[in-house]
Amino acid sequence: MHSNGFFLKDVAGFLGGYYTFMALMNGVAALLLWRRKGQVGWALTWVAFAAAMMVLASLALSGSAELVPALPQSARTIVNSLSGPVLYTLGTTALLTILFVFRSFFVKPMVAWTILNAMLLLMGLSMADENFAAIVMKPDNVPIVGLVFLLAFFTWVATKQAVVNDDRIARGLPPVEKENDEKVLVWPDLVYTELICMVAVSAFLLLWAICLPAPLEEPASSVKTPNPSKAPWYFLGLQEMLVYFDPWYAGVVLPSLVIFGLMAMPYLDFNKKGNGYYSIAERKFSYLTWQFGFLELWITLIILGTFLRGPNWNFFGPFEFWTPYKVEVLNNVDLPQMFWVGLLDRPLPRAPQGASGLVQAGYVLLREAPGLLVMGVYLLVLPPLLAVTIFRGFFAKMGFIRYMVMANLMLLMLSLPLKMVLRWTLNLKYIVSIPEFSLNF
Repeated sequence: MHSNGFFLKDVAGFLGGYYTFMALMNGVAALLLWRRKGQVGWALTWVAFAAAMMVLASLALSGSAELVPALPQSARTIVNSLSGPVLYTLGTTALLTILFVFRSFFVKPMVAWTILNAMLLLMGLSMADENFAAIVMKPDNVPIVGLVFLLAFFTWVATKQAVVNDDRIARGLPPVEKENDEKVLVWPDLVYTELICMVAVSAFLLLWAICLPAPLEEPASSVKTPNPSKAPWYFLGLQEMLVYFDPWYAGVVLPSLVIFGLMAMPYLDFNKKGNGYYSIAERKFSYLTWQFGFLELWITLIILGTFLRGPNWNFFGPFEFWTPYKVEVLNNVDLPQMFWVGLLDRPLPRAPQGASGLVQAGYVLLREAPGLLVMGVYLLVLPPLLAVTIFRGFFAKMGFIRYMVMANLMLLMLSLPLKMVLRWTLNLKYIVSIPEFSLNF
């Protein structure tokens, strides 16, 4: 199901306003740049881009389905065919890696402004697709789209300040925060600022409520369950984890570990640099760990669950129709089955009929021996091995207890992407599966 004339006529007014907003935004940016020395070339560039956006706005407002700007159907088909959880995860990881390695380039204002306009233009062209617009323009999802752009903006601001400070520190200068260390009184300065922000946000929310109706649905019914049935956006990361782990682990243990890890962070940190000012070079390990855990293992899962998980929790491309009849055949197997049946070509060890509880427990341990061995090596052998190799300096500065807490928290965090990769590549469901005690890893 793809875009049709009736749909394009309905969305033409929105797209006309959307491209007009982009034109005004770049027109204002061009005026500001025109007054700055050496920015005349950029000002002319954005004036030309604003003029192009006005052309797109006029085409969209024409009401003709043939004139509404849209991505070519071939491009949409290619994106849908390449879409999948594997490429999505690898793609976002590669993107975040590139942004980190070349952060000095991407924090330049004109580079960031170019990327923002490219993203807005791509989203505008994608809005002409009925399937894409049905997901992105859903009242529940509109705030999430805004949150994605806000997150990108504030991450850029923080990274830019860190890059500036790192450059100043490398040249022997103090960070910017040290030079601008002026104290401001709570009253009246801070209170006035908070009051103005409160009034502005209230006015914005009032306007939002008038223009976009609240996404209220019919009363809940036990005989009619929504498909897909999704948690609130801030829990979609946990809901995605339920695909790969048991509910007791994904819904209880992992969130508890996240909270415990955040609480333990000040006690584990031995690096006194970077306190009170932004820096990446002085806190590279902490920065990478935090950003990977937050952006890759949380934000990308929220985006995945919001825009790419459809009926029956199947993965859909951005321009794919959400049909409830899509069926994906997955023969998920456990590690003991892969070891005993697949590798050794023999049945799973089972206790004889009428065996005592102790004998049955022994057979369970024998059956799960491969998985228990893997878990033991991962959680018990790997931390000491890292302590004498890669993390030798960390172990010397942190001591045994702090290092073991840090190492195990990191390994448990990495267990999520590892389990995701194993599920996608080997259809591995559980490493340890003990249904007798409802205990699965």
